[in-house]
Amino acid sequence: MKKHSHSLCLLLALVGSMAGVSAQQIAGPGLGPNPQLPAPEKKGLLPTVNIAPALGWPEGVQPQAVEGFKVTALAAGLDHPRWVQVLPNGDVLVAESNKPEPAPGAKNVHADGLRGKAMGMVMKRAGAGTPSANRITLLRDADGDGVAETRSIFLQGLVSPYGMALVGNQLYIANADAIVKVPYETGQTTISATPVKVTDLPAGANHHWTKNIIASADGSKLYATVGSNSNIGDNGMASEEGRAAIWEVDLATGSKRLFASGLRNPNGLGWEPESKALWTVVNERDELGNELVPDYLTSVKDGAFYGWPWSYWGQNVDERVQPANPDMVAKAIAPDFGLGSHVAPLGLAFSDARMPAPYASGAFIGQHGSWNRKELTGYNVVFVPFAAGRPSGAPVQFLGGFLNKDGKAHGRPVGVALDAKGALLVADDVGNVIWRVVRAQ
Repeated sequence: MKKHSHSLCLLLALVGSMAGVSAQQIAGPGLGPNPQLPAPEKKGLLPTVNIAPALGWPEGVQPQAVEGFKVTALAAGLDHPRWVQVLPNGDVLVAESNKPEPAPGAKNVHADGLRGKAMGMVMKRAGAGTPSANRITLLRDADGDGVAETRSIFLQGLVSPYGMALVGNQLYIANADAIVKVPYETGQTTISATPVKVTDLPAGANHHWTKNIIASADGSKLYATVGSNSNIGDNGMASEEGRAAIWEVDLATGSKRLFASGLRNPNGLGWEPESKALWTVVNERDELGNELVPDYLTSVKDGAFYGWPWSYWGQNVDERVQPANPDMVAKAIAPDFGLGSHVAPLGLAFSDARMPAPYASGAFIGQHGSWNRKELTGYNVVFVPFAAGRPSGAPVQFLGGFLNKDGKAHGRPVGVALDAKGALLVADDVGNVIWRVVRAQ
């Protein structure tokens, strides 16, 4: 599915489901504000590996939305689309990206040993073994039919780009190793300016390479996510300096400070509309069992420590991590809301009144899906309802159908965003599609 024509997008639009499927609450362990945590399982020689092989979307097949919504393909035939950013004029930027290539002569610590080789096989089967396109593509749907008739290379030559944020006339981009900026004028379909570095971000071996950013309401600061360099500090804590954290960047000076830490792999960021608090979704640690440790959605408190690597879900000690650090464990706070173990939440977008009830207040979360759990989980977009600035109910599957009956993946959701008309956009990095989910008329 490397090259799809505009006619294929139209075909996918025409077969969009108008009826959808009934909304169902997601049940199971590891969910909610106070999930029950089982005892950890002993680690074996090799991790549990059960990945849904990447299949892509056959003609006429697409995800299924809840009842009352329809799905169209805004654009197909992209190259590993990971993240979306909606510009004020309605144009949509798509980061087409994959893990960065190791620096010349650098040791790839993750390729060593049986575990490294297993991980390499997992990523290949999951559709993540392709070279990074290292570019941002612009999509424009000028006639409003839900299909982008304009597609252009907006900016290229980047380093595994991921998050984007527009502040005034400057577009900020989170590369795998730094935040950069370029000037932007409304309506531009391509940028030839050379990106200017704003600040470095912790990089190196880049076990978790994705970096996301979001601007403060007044545009004076950016907040940047940086995932850990390992599962539980396996390569030594020196290699984790500044990682498993969210940084605050002052745009006037380029200086930065740690805003919150102990977050193994934070990705999506969002400002909750009512409380104005910063929230994120986090991928927790592996190899403690099918039901440990719950990935989560949480508000991000300035100066807070969330446990990684010494503890999880507050002060539950991970005894694999040596030497122990009881002082840090004592500081660890529990996250707000469990999403279930190994669902791999990446995208986060808060709803607003443009969405109909019961989806007008809450968080849409793109769940990339498990690779190390006996039964597959995730591979969907869920909605967590909010009231008074807090989660108020169980997650509901909003968009599914990414897995077929044989356990193969047509697609895997990553970034999510509301477009200018209030439709939900979903980046699918296995199907190479940007899906658009809108209220059925």
